[in-house]
Amino acid sequence: MSNATRTDPQPPAPHLADSHDLIRVHGARVNNLKDLSVELPKRRLTVFTGVSGSGKSSLVFGTIAAESQRLINETYSAFVQGFMPTLARPEVDVLDGLTTAIIVDQQRLGADPRSTVGTATDANAMLRILFSRLGRPHIGSPNAFSFNVPTVRASGAITTERGTSKTERKTFTRTGGMCPRCEGRGAVSGFDLTALYDDSKSLNEGALTIPGYSADGWYGRIFGGSGFLDPDKPIRRYTKTELHDLLYKEPTKIKVDNVNLTYEGLIPKIQKSILSKDREAMQPHIRAFVDRAVTFTTCPDCGGTRLSEAARSSRIAGTNIADACAMQISDLAHWVRDLDEPSVAPLLTALHHTLDSFVEIGLGYLSLDRPSGTLSGGEAQRVKMIRHLGSSLTDTTYVFDEPTVGLHPHDIQRMNNLLLRLRDKGNTVLVVEHKPETIAIADHVVDLGPGAGTAGGTVCYEGTLAGLRTSGTLTGRHLDDRATLKPTVRTPTGQLPIRGATTHNLHDVNVDIPLGVLVVVTGVAGSGKSSLIHGSIPAGADVVSIDQTAIRGSRRSNPATYTGLLDPIRKAFAKANGVKPALFSANSEGACPACNGAGVIYTDLAMMAGVASTCEECDGKRFEASVLNHHLGGRDISEVLAMSVTDAQEFFGTGEARTPAAHAILNRLADVGLGYLTIGQPLTTLSGGERQRLKLATHMADRGGTYILDEPTTGLHLADVEQLLGLLDRLVDSGKSVIVIEHHQAVMAHADWIIDLGPGAGHDGGRIVFEGTPTDLVAARSTLTGEHLATYIGT
Repeated sequence: MSNATRTDPQPPAPHLADSHDLIRVHGARVNNLKDLSVELPKRRLTVFTGVSGSGKSSLVFGTIAAESQRLINETYSAFVQGFMPTLARPEVDVLDGLTTAIIVDQQRLGADPRSTVGTATDANAMLRILFSRLGRPHIGSPNAFSFNVPTVRASGAITTERGTSKTERKTFTRTGGMCPRCEGRGAVSGFDLTALYDDSKSLNEGALTIPGYSADGWYGRIFGGSGFLDPDKPIRRYTKTELHDLLYKEPTKIKVDNVNLTYEGLIPKIQKSILSKDREAMQPHIRAFVDRAVTFTTCPDCGGTRLSEAARSSRIAGTNIADACAMQISDLAHWVRDLDEPSVAPLLTALHHTLDSFVEIGLGYLSLDRPSGTLSGGEAQRVKMIRHLGSSLTDTTYVFDEPTVGLHPHDIQRMNNLLLRLRDKGNTVLVVEHKPETIAIADHVVDLGPGAGTAGGTVCYEGTLAGLRTSGTLTGRHLDDRATLKPTVRTPTGQLPIRGATTHNLHDVNVDIPLGVLVVVTGVAGSGKSSLIHGSIPAGADVVSIDQTAIRGSRRSNPATYTGLLDPIRKAFAKANGVKPALFSANSEGACPACNGAGVIYTDLAMMAGVASTCEECDGKRFEASVLNHHLGGRDISEVLAMSVTDAQEFFGTGEARTPAAHAILNRLADVGLGYLTIGQPLTTLSGGERQRLKLATHMADRGGTYILDEPTTGLHLADVEQLLGLLDRLVDSGKSVIVIEHHQAVMAHADWIIDLGPGAGHDGGRIVFEGTPTDLVAARSTLTGEHLATYIGT
């Protein structure tokens, strides 16, 4: 329901509203919030705007949602609370009127190998019930169709007597649908044995080349002291039995150094300790080992479906559950609609409603068997929405983080309708957003700023959309910004040919991507943009793909360490004080001995959630006290790492602290719109858009090459998009080819060349529907993108 047709009254002005109809925040000081006070109307849609780093997330997620979750956790028993994360009360004077907060953010769904789109929602569970009821032949309960439940289970012991002797035997019941060969993963692993050990060496000589399996390490001692193997004999001289015991021996109790342990062959040990984990969560050296030593192939028994033969044998209308999960969800919705079985009518209605929600939210191109870890942040957020659209809960607070991320303008209106539906059920909807199309549907707007970091954290405007337009704030001034088409476009210097591309939904696509210009690839979500660019252009020496995926590194990593900025800073401190550079690294000699340079003490509470507390020795500064006696330009190293990029630019640009190498890196960080970031801020706190721009800053000094950017406007305020366009121009003018996957119309209008995919999503997409200049796209209006771009620029 749009604003124009709403019949419910507009929310009263906060100062006139009944206190029971308000969420009151007074004196919030979380992160950069400056004693901020705001009163939000309940059961309305409030949009929070402001530049990146202005404090939106600190207010919405770090204050309101965090306190709601903390209070809910306190209602559970002490035993249950022991399994929950320990949440501190946000730094705020008054926070009342809260209701249960449900956070629907862009955090990627758990990338467990067993997690799929179907298991992450109720769809798979309902489908399993449907097949257990209607599938023929009937093979059992819903678990018989689950690839996460083993196919056999010991169900007890039966004692039989024959004469004077008694015999006990276990009985096994077929219960689950897991393929026994691949254990429900859909793929089997093969090992390159030369990557596991050097057969010319003995165990005592360090034959094992698996990370963590050194001869003097714990695993090395277990294998060497097991008694099954001769630790001084080269592996190439092992007998058949010894080699089997080294590689495949089943779990066996042993004693090493008077400690009771379990010995297990290398391959099952690796499968359990390493391969059971998400690849993306592995440490870089572990991931490199897996890439080197392990090959994954589709399971020959189940064909990658993860399911047992019995589960695949049961069918409804000729379709088994594996076929159903492999269908495009929009097609599966039609299949369910055509089923007419009164005995399960309520189940069919609920399943159809869930599947229709996928289509309505712009995810109809997915399939239920799609691994959840392969979804983008925007797709993951919309999948989470599916859980709540059919919820019976009312008077709940839903919190969204840029729900339009990854959406084509054609899809944004559908997202808006869903947000309004949640509100119209009697819920409070809080949305952090930059897109003017979503700001436009707000009942209430809170604009934070005026700047980022220390220059933000205050309420610049609070009220209606009309008031925002005339408020004079940065957001208000840019709300109605419209880009114009470039009068002239650059001439390509070459081309990158793609021939016969068939990745995912691409239909044998042939296209020549111009080089030496700014190319924008667009199309509705699921049309095949990423498949064409990421799947068809191999990354190499001349192609750099800069996306929004998590940056590798520990919680000690920060922008200074990631970009190499810390190196010239440490050298400058060392030179100014006549000491070693290593003193100014919290990961080296200068680390606080109490917390080892982490700044916090992590306390393991066994069965209870661990607790992180600020280190009392260094007060969270991470360095040994003596290191902080050394200064550069009147600042110690901890004070420098607490600076924003903008402040550090000024600090290292002039005076005693002038350091050209550091200043050059800081300039690049500012160029990509990260001037507000603290240079010592943990990388784990950065958004996807911030991570991508940080990666881009590290590559800006490179010469030549082709850069691929994936929605670089993610998280950017309206006022910052113009700065991004200037940056893209500078990259192209410096000799780089820039290919941008993007939905933002201002970026489309600024392109030299547009490649538009579609016409729809999934199997309705995967084709080139337009190639040419933005001017030609607007003139033709032959595609959805062309229609929206023409409307955007006002032609």
